[in-house]
Amino acid sequence: MEVRPAVPADADEVAGVHVRSWQVGYEGLMPQDYLDRLRPEDRAARYSFGDHGSGGPSTIVAVTHGSICGFATTAPARDDAGRWCGELCALHVDPPSWGGGVGRTLVAAARECLHGGGFTEVVAWVLVGNGRAERFYRTDGWMPDGDRRVTTVWGAAVDELRYRRSLP
Repeated sequence: MEVRPAVPADADEVAGVHVRSWQVGYEGLMPQDYLDRLRPEDRAARYSFGDHGSGGPSTIVAVTHGSICGFATTAPARDDAGRWCGELCALHVDPPSWGGGVGRTLVAAARECLHGGGFTEVVAWVLVGNGRAERFYRTDGWMPDGDRRVTTVWGAAVDELRYRRSLP
C-alpha cells in the first residue's frame, strides 16, 4: 500500500470512497433516503487537493493496486480544541477494504503529518452511535473528551462526539 498526498486528479476516486463509506458506515445512523441520494460527482467538485501551503486542509490517500482505497484529511482544529491542536477532519476507507489495515495506516500517517506541523494533540469528531469508529479510535489511543455538537454535514444534521489524542 502506498500513502501519498492527494492531487486534483484524485478527486473522483476519493469522492467515490467518501460516498460509499458513508452509505455503508452510516446505515442506520442517518436517514436511508439521504444516504441513497449521495453522489460522488456532487462531492468531487468540493475538494481542493494540492494546495498544501495554505494552512488549510491537507489530504493523503492510500493506494493499492493502482486504486485509491482510503483517505484522511487533516487541518488545524476548527473549534476551541486549543492552539496546538490539529484535527483529523476525515478518515474514510472503501468498505471492501475495511479490516485490512488501511485505516490504521492512514491514521498513523495523518498523526505524523500533524506532529510534523507542530501540533501536540489531535481531535476527531465521531458520529454518535458509530460503534465501529468508536472502537477504531479507542484502539488507537483516542478517548472522548466530553465535547458534543450537532452540526450540518453535506446538508444533514449530525450529532457528534469529540475524540482526542496526544501526538506523536
